[in-house]
Amino acid sequence: MDWDYPNPYTLPRAPQAADIDGLNHTNNAVYVRWCEQVGWAHSEALGLTLDHYRALDRAMAIRRGEYDYILPTVLDEPLLLGTWLVAGDGKLSMARRFQLIRESDGATVLRGHWDLVCIDISGGRPRRMPQAFLDAYMPAVVQANKAGN
Repeated sequence: MDWDYPNPYTLPRAPQAADIDGLNHTNNAVYVRWCEQVGWAHSEALGLTLDHYRALDRAMAIRRGEYDYILPTVLDEPLLLGTWLVAGDGKLSMARRFQLIRESDGATVLRGHWDLVCIDISGGRPRRMPQAFLDAYMPAVVQANKAGN
């Protein structure tokens, strides 16, 4: 697969009947949901779960999300969704990228990115990342970029 960054964290996906809209392709909102799912799965694989977030009263919240819908996908089409952490200031913010690839021909069908900010869950205010976040997330940040994302 021609990934935008090295070593993506991946989840396989295939649109189901409920994901298909009136134009007979995957509804755009489904891609957003999938990005959330792979983001959480990646965080958990790095050792931080929602329970950890709650115990620390900290979370990485989406400040901005942007998605480029490049090609449509259809019912039962095998897809592979990859994600990476691509930036982090070690204080308040990080960035996450997404790429969805159609397995049959390797075509990229979606790219997305999130700008994330660390907040306290109890008040929703920006707060410094706790050491547990730095220990889990910062080593996972990738630098290589060939797609201009």
